[in-house]
Amino acid sequence: MERLSYFFRRFLLVIPTFIGITLLCFALIQFVPGGPVEQIIMQMKGIGSAESARGVETGTSISEAQRKAIEAHFGFDKPFHKRYWQWLVKDRLGMKMASYKYPNKTAWEIISQRFQVSLIFGITGFILTYLVCIPLGILKALRHDKSFDITSSIIVFIGYAIPAFAFGMVLKMFFCGTVDELWDIFPVSGFHSDGFETMTFPEQAKDIFMHMFLPVICYMVGNFAVLTFLMKNSLLEQIGRDYVRTVLSKGGSFSRAIWHHAFRNSLIPVATGFGAILTVMFAGSVIIEQVFEIPGMGRLSLEAIVGRDYPVFMGILSLTSILGLIGNILSDFMYVIIDPRINFQEN
Repeated sequence: MERLSYFFRRFLLVIPTFIGITLLCFALIQFVPGGPVEQIIMQMKGIGSAESARGVETGTSISEAQRKAIEAHFGFDKPFHKRYWQWLVKDRLGMKMASYKYPNKTAWEIISQRFQVSLIFGITGFILTYLVCIPLGILKALRHDKSFDITSSIIVFIGYAIPAFAFGMVLKMFFCGTVDELWDIFPVSGFHSDGFETMTFPEQAKDIFMHMFLPVICYMVGNFAVLTFLMKNSLLEQIGRDYVRTVLSKGGSFSRAIWHHAFRNSLIPVATGFGAILTVMFAGSVIIEQVFEIPGMGRLSLEAIVGRDYPVFMGILSLTSILGLIGNILSDFMYVIIDPRINFQEN
C-alpha cells in the first residue's frame, strides 16, 4: 500500500514539475533577441539580403503600427500569462501551432517526421549499450585486477576520452571511402538511401542497418565507460558483503553466490538508467546527428533553437519533459522489481 501511495504521489508531482519546466523555458524564449518579430523586421529592412551585400541602400524604417501588427501576428501583443495558457491548453502544448520556419506545417507535423528516425536510433543504441556493458562489467568484476580487466579498462577509457564527434569523423574517414575506396563500406550520411520506398523489406532493413551502424557505435561510446564500471563496481561491492560470505560458508558454490544473490542486488544502481527507455527517441546526440546528417530529433531541436522556431522547440521540450519525468518513475518501479525489499514509506 505504501508503494502504491508513493507512485501515486510521484505521478501527481509530474504536473507541477512539468508546468515549472515549460513555464521557465517559455518565459526565457520571450526575451531572447533575434526572435520571429526581429527577423521579420530585419527582412523588411533588407538587412542581410542580397541587395545589402551588393551595397544597395537598406534601412527602410518600420513604423510603430507595423511593429505592433507583426507582434500581433505572432501573439506577442498579449500578456505573458495569456500566451502561456494559449500554448499550454488551446494549442495542445504548442503542437497545433504553425512553425515559424515552415508556416504551412504545425509543430507536431514536423516533429512526427523525425520521430521514427530517433526512435530506431535511440532504442538500438540503448539496448546494445546494456547488452554489451552489463556482461562486460560482470566479466571485469569476476576477473578483477587480471590482464583482461586491465586491458579492457584501457580500451574503454580510450574510447571514453575521444569526443563523440571526433570519433564519428574518424569512422567516416576510414569506413566511408574518404581515405581509400576499398574501405567504402558504409554510407556517408543520412538514414536511408534514395529509392528506399521501392526496396523490399529485407533490402530496407539492410539499408537502415548500414546507415545506422557507425552512428550507433558513436552513441554507445558516450555511455560505455560509465555503465561498464558502474556494473563492475556494484558487483564487486556485493561480492564483499556478508551475505555472500555466508552462502559460501554454508557450502554454497561461488557461482550460486554470484548469480543467485549478488547479481540481482548489483543491478539496483544500474536500474537508474532503465527509465531512459522512454526518452531514447530524443537521446541521440545532436553532434552525432550533425556529423552523420541524420534527420533526428536532436538535429531538429538544434535547428529550432538556431532558427528561433519556438513552436517546434517548445514542442520537443514538452515531449522530452513528460517522458523524462515518467521515466524517473519507471526507474523507481524497476527498483521494486529487482529488489522487493525496497520500501518507500516515509519516516
